[in-house]
Amino acid sequence: MLKVRNLTKKYEKVLAANKVTFEVDSGEIGVLLGPNGAGKSTTIKSIAGLLRFDGEITIDGKPNKSIEAKRIFGYVPETASLYESLTVWEHLEFIARAYGLKDWEETAEALLARFDMEDKKNKIGKELSKGMQQKVSICCALIINPRMVMFDEPMIGLDPKAIKELKDIFIELKQAGCAVLISTHIIDSIEGIWDKALIMNKGEIVYVNTRDSMLASGEFLEQIFFALTEKQEDKTA
Repeated sequence: MLKVRNLTKKYEKVLAANKVTFEVDSGEIGVLLGPNGAGKSTTIKSIAGLLRFDGEITIDGKPNKSIEAKRIFGYVPETASLYESLTVWEHLEFIARAYGLKDWEETAEALLARFDMEDKKNKIGKELSKGMQQKVSICCALIINPRMVMFDEPMIGLDPKAIKELKDIFIELKQAGCAVLISTHIIDSIEGIWDKALIMNKGEIVYVNTRDSMLASGEFLEQIFFALTEKQEDKTA
């Protein structure tokens, strides 16, 4: 579903992403891990179509910046960016109209209920806490019933119940055949839900493996993560 081929992005003299290549299949949850400065944000923003880059990114075989790809792609950025003067409900209506959705209201109501936001429907963006803004952002990404969805540090600012709901949603998306990519540097936050791990460091993918293969070898993701990232840090010291 999501294919990234030789993604390269340079900021002046800094090579933020160097020939990054990976894919996330339908019905698969991929996690993109890495320390600060690893290139995760550059990769995520490139996939979302927010940056110019060299290489190729496709979603369901279509270029990621095409209308066809965007119709089936949901994105939850690290920092929610809501319209200050639109209500929670108006944000959902805006997305529904932009995507030409029909009979979306029931889905919107259900999403708000899952995140305990039913009583916040008429609150405007600037009145919401960061956690509530994050919940609205998640609802906006999910209301389109995406076939590929990407989350950038989605747990930040959420209360424990919302985190539990979001983890349940990850599994439901997977079971529905959606491709899911989660970018985070907090390994514990995705424990037990991922299918494919992608570890980035110094702008490159340094490790790719499935959960089943890793467990079969008796390895643990946290151990692999620190072994690879600390090893590379030592080499550059």
